Amino acid sequence: MPNEKTDFDYMNEAIALAQEAATAGEIPVGALVIDRETGEILGRGRNRREADHSPTAHAEILALEEAAKKRGTWRLSGCNLYVTLEPCPMCAGAILNAQIDRVIFGAYDPRAGAVCSVTELFSLPFVRRPRVTAGLLEDSCAALLRDFFRELRDADALPDTERKF
Repeated sequence: MPNEKTDFDYMNEAIALAQEAATAGEIPVGALVIDRETGEILGRGRNRREADHSPTAHAEILALEEAAKKRGTWRLSGCNLYVTLEPCPMCAGAILNAQIDRVIFGAYDPRAGAVCSVTELFSLPFVRRPRVTAGLLEDSCAALLRDFFRELRDADALPDTERKF
Protein backbone atom coordinates (compact mmCIF):
# COMPACT_ATOMS: atom_id res chain seq x y z
CA MET A 1 0.00 0.00 0.00
CA PRO A 2 1.54 3.33 -1.03
CA ASN A 3 2.17 5.97 1.59
CA GLU A 4 -0.41 8.74 1.40
CA LYS A 5 0.96 10.95 4.18
CA THR A 6 2.68 14.20 3.33
CA ASP A 7 5.57 16.07 4.92
CA PHE A 8 2.94 18.26 6.60
CA ASP A 9 1.23 15.22 8.15
CA TYR A 10 4.50 13.96 9.63
CA MET A 11 5.51 17.40 10.89
CA ASN A 12 2.13 17.76 12.57
CA GLU A 13 2.83 14.46 14.36
CA ALA A 14 6.22 15.83 15.45
CA ILE A 15 4.46 18.98 16.69
CA ALA A 16 2.14 16.81 18.79
CA LEU A 17 5.22 15.21 20.37
CA ALA A 18 6.67 18.67 21.03
CA GLN A 19 3.42 19.64 22.76
CA GLU A 20 3.74 16.53 24.96
CA ALA A 21 7.26 17.65 25.86
CA ALA A 22 6.02 21.12 26.84
CA THR A 23 3.29 19.61 29.00
CA ALA A 24 5.97 17.58 30.78
CA GLY A 25 8.05 20.72 31.39
CA GLU A 26 10.59 19.95 28.67
CA ILE A 27 11.67 22.28 25.87
CA PRO A 28 9.04 21.53 23.19
CA VAL A 29 10.85 19.60 20.49
CA GLY A 30 9.44 16.51 18.80
CA ALA A 31 10.91 14.19 16.17
CA LEU A 32 9.89 11.26 13.95
CA VAL A 33 11.89 8.84 11.85
CA ILE A 34 9.91 7.38 8.97
CA ASP A 35 10.67 4.73 6.36
CA ARG A 36 10.60 6.60 3.05
CA GLU A 37 9.25 3.63 1.10
CA THR A 38 6.40 2.54 3.36
CA GLY A 39 5.72 5.69 5.36
CA GLU A 40 5.89 3.66 8.58
CA ILE A 41 6.94 5.60 11.66
CA LEU A 42 9.98 3.75 12.98
CA GLY A 43 10.89 6.09 15.82
CA ARG A 44 9.34 8.85 17.89
CA GLY A 45 11.08 11.19 20.27
CA ARG A 46 10.42 14.24 22.36
CA ASN A 47 12.83 16.11 24.57
CA ARG A 48 13.40 14.29 27.87
CA ARG A 49 16.54 15.97 29.21
CA GLU A 50 14.93 17.04 32.48
CA ALA A 51 13.06 13.76 33.09
CA ASP A 52 16.03 11.56 32.20
CA HIS A 53 18.67 13.90 33.71
CA SER A 54 20.54 13.45 30.44
CA PRO A 55 22.17 16.03 28.18
CA THR A 56 21.71 13.63 25.25
CA ALA A 57 17.95 13.04 25.64
CA HIS A 58 17.08 15.23 22.67
CA ALA A 59 14.03 14.39 20.55
CA GLU A 60 16.15 13.46 17.52
CA ILE A 61 18.46 11.13 19.45
CA LEU A 62 15.53 9.31 21.05
CA ALA A 63 13.72 8.95 17.69
CA LEU A 64 16.91 7.66 16.00
CA GLU A 65 17.53 5.14 18.79
CA GLU A 66 13.97 3.80 18.62
CA ALA A 67 14.13 3.52 14.82
CA ALA A 68 17.48 1.71 14.94
CA LYS A 69 16.12 -0.81 17.46
CA LYS A 70 13.02 -1.37 15.35
CA ARG A 71 15.11 -1.91 12.21
CA GLY A 72 17.72 -3.98 14.02
CA THR A 73 20.56 -1.86 12.67
CA TRP A 74 22.07 1.56 13.29
CA ARG A 75 21.96 2.27 9.55
CA LEU A 76 18.83 4.27 8.83
CA SER A 77 19.35 4.89 5.13
CA GLY A 78 16.00 5.02 3.38
CA CYS A 79 14.59 7.10 6.24
CA ASN A 80 13.50 10.69 6.79
CA LEU A 81 13.76 12.58 10.06
CA TYR A 82 11.11 15.18 10.90
CA VAL A 83 11.92 17.51 13.78
CA THR A 84 10.29 20.68 15.02
CA LEU A 85 13.58 22.52 15.68
CA GLU A 86 16.77 22.69 13.64
CA PRO A 87 19.15 20.01 14.98
CA CYS A 88 22.04 20.98 17.25
CA PRO A 89 25.63 19.77 16.56
CA MET A 90 25.18 16.58 18.61
CA CYS A 91 21.97 15.64 16.81
CA ALA A 92 23.37 16.58 13.40
CA GLY A 93 26.31 14.26 14.08
CA ALA A 94 23.96 11.43 15.04
CA ILE A 95 21.91 12.05 11.88
CA LEU A 96 25.07 11.81 9.76
CA ASN A 97 26.16 8.62 11.53
CA ALA A 98 22.71 7.06 11.15
CA GLN A 99 22.82 7.73 7.39
CA ILE A 100 19.42 9.45 7.32
CA ASP A 101 18.47 10.38 3.74
CA ARG A 102 16.49 13.53 4.43
CA VAL A 103 15.97 15.95 7.34
CA ILE A 104 12.87 18.11 7.50
CA PHE A 105 12.79 20.68 10.29
CA GLY A 106 10.39 23.40 11.36
CA ALA A 107 11.88 26.28 13.35
CA TYR A 108 15.38 27.60 12.84
CA ASP A 109 17.67 27.67 15.89
CA PRO A 110 19.81 30.83 15.74
CA ARG A 111 21.59 29.85 18.99
CA ALA A 112 22.58 26.22 18.33
CA GLY A 113 21.39 25.17 14.86
CA ALA A 114 23.95 23.02 13.10
CA VAL A 115 22.17 22.63 9.75
CA CYS A 116 22.08 26.22 8.52
CA SER A 117 21.84 28.75 11.36
CA VAL A 118 25.08 28.70 13.40
CA THR A 119 26.98 26.20 11.27
CA GLU A 120 26.27 23.90 8.33
CA LEU A 121 27.50 20.43 9.29
CA PHE A 122 25.65 18.76 6.42
CA SER A 123 27.59 20.83 3.89
CA LEU A 124 30.93 19.35 4.99
CA PRO A 125 32.41 16.61 2.76
CA PHE A 126 31.11 13.57 4.65
CA VAL A 127 30.52 10.42 2.61
CA ARG A 128 26.75 10.54 3.13
CA ARG A 129 24.84 13.75 3.77
CA PRO A 130 21.10 14.17 4.11
CA ARG A 131 19.02 16.43 1.93
CA VAL A 132 17.39 19.19 3.98
CA THR A 133 13.99 20.84 3.89
CA ALA A 134 14.01 23.79 6.28
CA GLY A 135 11.16 25.82 7.72
CA LEU A 136 8.25 23.39 7.27
CA LEU A 137 5.39 24.67 9.47
CA GLU A 138 7.96 27.06 10.91
CA ASP A 139 5.40 29.41 12.47
CA SER A 140 3.70 26.62 14.43
CA CYS A 141 7.00 25.14 15.57
CA ALA A 142 8.45 28.51 16.58
CA ALA A 143 5.24 29.48 18.42
CA LEU A 144 5.54 26.39 20.64
CA LEU A 145 9.03 27.42 21.68
CA ARG A 146 8.14 31.11 22.11
CA ASP A 147 5.09 30.30 24.24
CA PHE A 148 7.00 27.79 26.36
CA PHE A 149 9.81 30.23 27.17
CA ARG A 150 7.38 33.11 27.71
CA GLU A 151 5.52 31.04 30.30
CA LEU A 152 8.80 30.22 32.05
CA ARG A 153 9.85 33.90 32.04
CA ASP A 154 6.45 34.95 33.36
CA ALA A 155 6.77 32.39 36.16
CA ASP A 156 10.36 33.54 36.73
CA ALA A 157 11.41 29.90 36.32
CA LEU A 158 13.80 30.34 33.42
CA PRO A 159 17.45 29.46 34.10
CA ASP A 160 19.85 32.35 33.49
CA THR A 161 21.42 30.45 30.58
CA GLU A 162 18.08 30.43 28.72
CA ARG A 163 16.97 34.04 29.35
CA LYS A 164 17.84 35.23 25.84
CA PHE A 165 15.63 32.68 24.01
